Amino acid sequence: NSQQEKYIQSRGIYINKRNIWHTLENKYEKDYENAIKYYTEALELNPSNAIYYSNRSLAYLRTECYGYALADATKALEVDKNYIKGYYRRATSNMALGKFKAALKDYETVVRVRPNDKDARMKYQECNKIVKQKAFERAIASDETKKSVVDSLDIENMTIEDDYTGPKLEDGKVTLKFMKEMMDWFKDQKKLHRKCAYQILVQVKDVLSKLPSLVEITLKETEKITICGDTHGQYYDLLNIFKLNGLPSDTNPYLFNGDFVDRGSFSVEVILTLFGFKLLYPNNFHLLRGNHETDNMNQMYGFEGEVKAKYTAQMFQLFSEVFQWLPLAQCINNKVLVMHGGLFSEDGVTLEDLRKIDRNRQPPDSGPMCDLLWSDPQPQNGRSISKRGVSCQFGPDVTERFLEQNKLDFIVRSHEVKAEGYEVTHSGKCITVFSAPNYCDQMGNKGAYIHLRGSDLKPEFHQFTAVPHPNVKPMAYANTLMQLGMM
Repeated sequence: NSQQEKYIQSRGIYINKRNIWHTLENKYEKDYENAIKYYTEALELNPSNAIYYSNRSLAYLRTECYGYALADATKALEVDKNYIKGYYRRATSNMALGKFKAALKDYETVVRVRPNDKDARMKYQECNKIVKQKAFERAIASDETKKSVVDSLDIENMTIEDDYTGPKLEDGKVTLKFMKEMMDWFKDQKKLHRKCAYQILVQVKDVLSKLPSLVEITLKETEKITICGDTHGQYYDLLNIFKLNGLPSDTNPYLFNGDFVDRGSFSVEVILTLFGFKLLYPNNFHLLRGNHETDNMNQMYGFEGEVKAKYTAQMFQLFSEVFQWLPLAQCINNKVLVMHGGLFSEDGVTLEDLRKIDRNRQPPDSGPMCDLLWSDPQPQNGRSISKRGVSCQFGPDVTERFLEQNKLDFIVRSHEVKAEGYEVTHSGKCITVFSAPNYCDQMGNKGAYIHLRGSDLKPEFHQFTAVPHPNVKPMAYANTLMQLGMM
C-alpha cells in the first residue's frame, strides 16, 4: 500500500508540476483532471495527508471548481493547522468566490508566518484594499434610491475630436452601417469614442429596463433562432460566429446566453457589439444575464479593469447598472427554457416565480435568481453542493420534475466549458452550449451554437474552432489576486 500510495502521489505531483511548467512556458498542456484523479486515489489510501488536500485544491482552482478547492484547503488545515500552504490555498479560493474578508484573514496568517514572502504580502495588501473599499461603499450607501450615472452625464455636449476618424452613431441612432464600421474598427484594435459608447449604454439600459425578467418569444414554423453560450471577451471568435452563421437581423435572430465579459481581454468590444445589435434589432436579438455580469466577478476577472483602462471608472459604473437590467431567462414557444446557469436549489419553482424576480440588483447568495446564474447539472439524481461554492448541482430527476410541472420539453444553459462546445445530458432534457473556443487560450475546446426551428424545436448543433487574435493575453486586466501563485 505504501508503494502504491507513493506512486499515486508522485503521479499527482508530477502532473501538477508539469501543468505549472507548461503554464509558465505558455504551452498550455494541462492535465488537472488527472491530477485530481491521482490525488483522490492517494487520499483514499492516506486521508490524513495535508499536502494531498492542498495540491488537489490547486488543481481544483485551476479547473475553476472553487467550492471544491475551498473544501480541500479547509480539510488540509483540519489535518494540520500549521500547514501554511493550506491557508494560502483557502485564501485564494475565497477570493475567487468573492469572500474577501475570509480571504484576508488567511492572508494575514501567511504574512505573519512568512513575512518575507513578497507574493503573499502583495496579495494581502490587495485583498485588504478590496475589503476597505467594500466597507467604504457600504458606509456611503443610503436608503435613498441610488443616483444613476446617467443623471450625471451630459452626452450632448461631449465633443468628438477632429482627429477621431472612427464610427459615429447617425443622429444618435445605431444603424447597420454603424455596426459594420464599429466591428471593423474594433477588429483593428481601435477604441470607439467615449461619446458613442455612452450613447449605446444609455439607450440599451432604457431598452433592457422595459423587459420582463422572463422573456417569452414565439417562433413561427418557418423561423429559427441561434442560441450562443459564453463568449467571455473573445471578440475575434464572436466575429467568427457572425461570419459562419450570418450577421444578426430581423430574419436571423440570436440569443446570447450570458457571460459576455471577463477573462478574455476584448470584453469591451464584445459587449458594445452585442449591445449595439440589441438596439438595432430589439425584438430579434436577445441577451440574458450570466454570473459574470456582476460586480464581484468583474472586479476579479478583468472587465472592471479593462473598462477603466480603455475608458473610465464612471463608465464601468454605467455598465454595472445596465447589467442589472439584463433578463434572467427566456422561454421559447412555451416549451424551451433558456438560462445561463441552471435549475433550482428547491423544487416547486414555476415560470410565474421567474416572472416576479426583482432583477435590478446584484444577485443574492441563494434563491432562484442566484440559481439561474450559477447552478450546474450533475449525472446522479438529487442535488449536491456546488463545485463552484455557489448555488447547487441538480440531477436528472430535478430536471424532470421541473419540466413536468412547467409543461416544458427541455432546458438550454451555458456556464461550463465543454470539449465539443456543447453537451446533452439528463436524457436529452438538459443542453449545455459554450461559445468561447480554446477558452482562455488554453483549454483546446471547440465552440458551438444551436439552431432551434419553430417547426419542431429540435436542437441542431454547429461547432467551430478558435481563430487567431492579437497578442493580448486573457486576464490581462484581471485583479492581480486572480493570477494564482504557485506557492
